[in-house]
Amino acid sequence: MSGKAKRRDEAGGSDADSEVHPPPKKISKKDSDDESDSIVVCEISKNRRVSVRTWQGRVVVDIREFYTKDGKKYPGKKGISLTMDQWNVLRTHVEEIDKAVSENS
Repeated sequence: MSGKAKRRDEAGGSDADSEVHPPPKKISKKDSDDESDSIVVCEISKNRRVSVRTWQGRVVVDIREFYTKDGKKYPGKKGISLTMDQWNVLRTHVEEIDKAVSENS
């Protein structure tokens, strides 16, 4: 216990001042849960794929890099998961994106 907390307790500080909260519990990640809800739409390169999956109870469009370990593919940290609202915004701007790509090619 630190000196400050000890003095507060001895001085008769309120319970709210001296209450210690444990750190939040970490939720374990289940590999089977991640993959079972995933629908691979397409592979856009050897290590990148687009899929639709459920994550934390929400449907997302996931564009992600994968890496191979022991002959199996696993999702990497590099990628983006778009909520349905974000996906719909992107869809409405596809023509503008195509035009900008063609102007810069």
